[in-house]
Amino acid sequence: MRNFIPFKFMIAIGICCFSFTSAEAIESTSNKTFEKSFAITNCATTVTLDSVSVNQFFKKYSKLKKYKNDVLDIYKNRRFKSIWYDQKNITEFGHLLYQKVNVLKEQGIEKEMPYKDDIDEVFNESSAEKPSQTETELLLTNMYVFYASNVYSGVDPATLKKIGWFLPAKTISYVKILDSLIVDSNRLDEDDNLLFSQYYKLQSALKKYRKMETDNLWKPITIDPATYKDLKPFDISNTIKDIRQRLFVTGDLAQDSKSDVYDEELMAGVLNYKKRYGLKLNYTLTKEHIDQLNEPISKRIKTIMLNMERCRWIPAKLAKADEYIMVNIPSFRLIYVKDGKYDFTSDIFVGTRMTETVIFSGNMDRIVFSPYWYVPKSIIQNELKLQMASDKNYLADHNMEWNRGLVRQKPGPKNSLGLVKFMFPNPNDIYLHDTPAKSLFDFEKRTFSHGCINVKEAKGLALAILKNDPDWPADKIDKAMNGEKETTCMLKKKIPIYIGYFTSWVNDQGEISFFPDVYGRDESLDQLLYSDSGTVK
Repeated sequence: MRNFIPFKFMIAIGICCFSFTSAEAIESTSNKTFEKSFAITNCATTVTLDSVSVNQFFKKYSKLKKYKNDVLDIYKNRRFKSIWYDQKNITEFGHLLYQKVNVLKEQGIEKEMPYKDDIDEVFNESSAEKPSQTETELLLTNMYVFYASNVYSGVDPATLKKIGWFLPAKTISYVKILDSLIVDSNRLDEDDNLLFSQYYKLQSALKKYRKMETDNLWKPITIDPATYKDLKPFDISNTIKDIRQRLFVTGDLAQDSKSDVYDEELMAGVLNYKKRYGLKLNYTLTKEHIDQLNEPISKRIKTIMLNMERCRWIPAKLAKADEYIMVNIPSFRLIYVKDGKYDFTSDIFVGTRMTETVIFSGNMDRIVFSPYWYVPKSIIQNELKLQMASDKNYLADHNMEWNRGLVRQKPGPKNSLGLVKFMFPNPNDIYLHDTPAKSLFDFEKRTFSHGCINVKEAKGLALAILKNDPDWPADKIDKAMNGEKETTCMLKKKIPIYIGYFTSWVNDQGEISFFPDVYGRDESLDQLLYSDSGTVK
């Protein structure tokens, strides 16, 4: 073991004095000999930090042990220098972080840090029984890791895989984040390098909806279920008056005239509401629509919070990519983003509850025009064999044929993949494709497929992707889509595609949309985050 000769120097500033001392310590949880420890002293007390004092701290504050490795990494990186003390007291950044922890609810988080009462004593000027400065130093570092893990990271990657979320894992460094926040504490309020930009939009919506709840603006819409009939333009009823008030509160109407007539002003508000909820755009209001409007505001708030959590899992750089495709399962919508703008959108339908579309990402590398459809073995076993047994002409009648032991459907307008498919290699054998079943897009809830994503405007998507490719003008695309043989276009640049699951989403105009929890994932995530048995940080 090597010994270090201590050295001291004094700096006088006002009435305070400081000294720095180096010493050696051995970390009890490691075989490695250790770092220098540093002492920062004012005229009253001393903060001494080394691996021994850190281990002693976690013995006393045992409920914080899960943060121990992260805390040690932070201090090793800083050569065990104090983080939270300046020449006199706790730094301004320490005070700001404490304020943020006190309002975690604004971040959609309903958790309290262990030993929060002790931390409160640190910041209570009138308190006579404060933790020691060494304990305070380590409590604040644990408070930082608690805050960063919950706000910037969320559920750990292993848990994400268990709940079926296979989008790119987000990795964060508590050491680097701390360094950046110390340099610019304004990043505590908003930093799109740390959080996916949608997070902050949802945070604003959360504040708005909580104010509606506090101000008791979410009034029930009254109906008589026994006699209710669909509401249509120019109908008159008290229910219409209630609907008008609700749409004014949610911002779908600019004013509340308090009229009980379904007039043109209300028609525009109804269309705004239906657009936000991904509903069929017409003026009819069914009982199902009223039931949806009557869902408690507490449920809306919880939905926003759950989707803020999902945003924590998304790498912030995703939204900054020059080009990508985003599929949102609950909204039944596809968005093609080019140069930071929505270049193309389309309705979609996705897998049934029995054959859920997987949440994952890939890289689109080719477009296949006039594709063959190779029928999955599961469909052959469970469906086709019965059809072929009862009808010997079934394959021919459906433009199908055997090919190398598999059944495939030939190209053509009745092909189950339609006229084009978009391929991105993945173990789930999921891809985007056209469909001849256009009538299915008339439904508001569209879960019909065996797992693949059926695109209503598939030709439009192909044109959007290839519009700057001189080798694929529109007429060539049209010809290839209507050919008798399969034609493949290899993309010159792969396009990232993300298949996600967001039941609430805020657009660039600040309008929030809510979508059905088609696979029951909100309920599962709610239990994970907020139940007593849930695994939370």
